[in-house]
Formats: sequence, structure tokens, C-alpha cells
Amino acid sequence: MNFNDSYREKTVEIISLILVLLFVYAAVSKLIDFENFNVQLGQSPILTPYAEWMVFFIPLSELGICVLLMFRSFKYLGLLLSFTMMFLFSLYIYIMLNYSSYVPCSCGGILEKMTWQQHLVFNLIFTVLAGIAFILLQSRFTESRILFYKQRFKFF
Repeated sequence: MNFNDSYREKTVEIISLILVLLFVYAAVSKLIDFENFNVQLGQSPILTPYAEWMVFFIPLSELGICVLLMFRSFKYLGLLLSFTMMFLFSLYIYIMLNYSSYVPCSCGGILEKMTWQQHLVFNLIFTVLAGIAFILLQSRFTESRILFYKQRFKFF
């Protein structure tokens, strides 16, 4: 393992840990104040038809992603799902800010104190971090596949 591989691996691990902390915090705060989360999700102009199952799906998905991020063999999928979830959360906030007259806040803890614009920037930062870690991990897989084929077929 050379310096670049070590740097890449450490970066992926740090970003994964940050994402785990974020998702655990978000899921636990939703579950602790479940009734409020349920009511606010039901007030969302976009999510009202889906609120009944999303109130369970969102925190369980966040915790499930955390489990995937903690295990090396599932980290790739965990980072892909982290990126996807953060992108969807960011898209939801963008749509609510620009196309909705009413914006309920179903966030808990520190995030509840942010304005919607700050929350959008916060989510975009975590979306970019998840994307960076995913790309770094994917490039490691690509390099190892190339090396495997070079050794196996010896005509590269």
C-alpha cells in the first residue's frame, strides 16, 4: 500500500465516520420526538400521501446506512446510499424552498435551529462528502480490478 492508497483509505474512513454520526444523530432525534416528526412529515405538501410509511422508513434507513458504513464489505453500498439519501434530502429542501408556500420542519436537535437555506448548504456539504468517499472507494476497486486482469491475462 503506497501513500495515495493510505490517504484515500483514511479519507474514506473519516467521511464514513462523519456520515455515521450524522445519520445516527438524525435518526435518534426523529425517534425520540417521533410524534412531532410524524405530525410535521404529515404537514409536508409533497410527502403527505407517503407520510404514514415514510415516518418509519426514513429513520430506519438512516440507521441501516450506518450499519452498512461500519463494515468494510458493505461500505461501497453504504456510501452510495448515503450520497443518494443526502441528495434526496437536499432536493426536497430545494423544492420546498422554491415551490412551496409552507415549509414544515421535521428536523430535530441542532438542525432545527438552522434556517432552511443553512440546512440546504449543510446537506449539500454532506452530499459532496459522501460523493467524494464513494468515488475514492470506487477508484480503489477499479485499480484492483485492472491489476487483477493484468496479472491474469498478462497481455496488458
